[in-house]
Amino acid sequence: MKEDRAGVAVPSGRWTRMARMGGLAGGIAGGALAQGFGQAARGHAPRLADMVMTPANARRIATELGKMRGAAMKVGQLMSMDAGDVMPPEIAAILDRLRMDADPMPPKQLRDVLDAEWGTGWQKWFQRFDVRPIAAASIGQVHRAITKDGRDLALKVQYPGVRDSIDSDIANIAGLVRLSGAAGRGIDMAPILETARQQLHEEADYSREGDNLDAFGRFMAGDEGFVVPKRHDDFCTDNILAMDYLRGVPVEQMTDASQEQRDALAERLITLVLRELFDFGAMQTDPNFANYLVEPETGRIVLLDFGAVRYLPDSLTAAFRDLMEAGLTRDPAAAKAAMIEIGLFTADTPAHQQDLILNMFDTGMSALRDGPFDFGASDLARRLRDMGMALGEGRDFTHVPPGDTLLVQRKVAGTYLLAARLRARVDLAQVVAPFRG
Repeated sequence: MKEDRAGVAVPSGRWTRMARMGGLAGGIAGGALAQGFGQAARGHAPRLADMVMTPANARRIATELGKMRGAAMKVGQLMSMDAGDVMPPEIAAILDRLRMDADPMPPKQLRDVLDAEWGTGWQKWFQRFDVRPIAAASIGQVHRAITKDGRDLALKVQYPGVRDSIDSDIANIAGLVRLSGAAGRGIDMAPILETARQQLHEEADYSREGDNLDAFGRFMAGDEGFVVPKRHDDFCTDNILAMDYLRGVPVEQMTDASQEQRDALAERLITLVLRELFDFGAMQTDPNFANYLVEPETGRIVLLDFGAVRYLPDSLTAAFRDLMEAGLTRDPAAAKAAMIEIGLFTADTPAHQQDLILNMFDTGMSALRDGPFDFGASDLARRLRDMGMALGEGRDFTHVPPGDTLLVQRKVAGTYLLAARLRARVDLAQVVAPFRG
């Protein structure tokens, strides 16, 4: 077990994490006060949102949440994914570092975790164990190891105390969101944070993730375009998930591949989203690009990280199918009914807001009507963002869709962004045709 960089210890005690979060809040408040005095001295009336969400405070948030890992970092990642819509670009860029690899645990803390899970002397089971993780994220870090019987494994090791700190971390993050004013006046953040809390508990349940891994192995069996790692139960515990180590190139690094290769990758990933929604009734809802690798030898897409799988009720998948059909046939009455069923708005939502959402949907569906869609050249994402900003400008649209709907939207949006990163061209009408009712 060769040691590498020192790493940063994960604060595991509930009170320690609360103190760290309290220190962060205090630092933000102090920075906001200084910013307010500066604005006043220049003759400007200070605004709370401008005082709080400064580049200095954004750096403070990103640094501290990155050190804490766990739910604190995970919610920070979710905030950063939408930061460009509600925050200045320079602040979005700072928060974007939360989507990069986290600092790993120091070797001593890693050993303590492994000793607690496997017992002392566990090293005898391995020919090789790489102490430097191949990935470090918000919930845990991944190590490569080769067993004495020759199995090449990826071992996902959960940070100590993460599972027990989720509820308090979410509560403290809620306070930071309120302090920043980023959520907007009148918007009820409780449903969003409750969805995040539930999902984080699911992601921290490695037994559940192992079951998800097995389920997607069955779903994808026989599909030569994908590969799912297999679970190895004899090395699994409540805080360790053992699976095949699979090599591959991160899919977002395939931007220099041929147009044909990029098109095929995007088409397969879009088809997978449709299969998850309409065939499997189970969707891996984390759109992180790092969850997809491409095997250089075979071209297969390696699917990773099944902690965020959500099992969707039949009623929701049926409503999404109705919505897709309404969009393809340009039937606004049917689209409105499906949107209410899905929870995008309610029957009591003002008519002008319903019309704007319906117009946004019709604009988005144009990608499925006009032949092969060029993700790299299209300005569709920008136009939809501008329409969404217009919806929120009045600050009177405060409806928050149900958690499952938000997660499906998140996966669809993330897949769109990945296809745009690949500059892919895909005949979306042909892709969705087999899934129409």
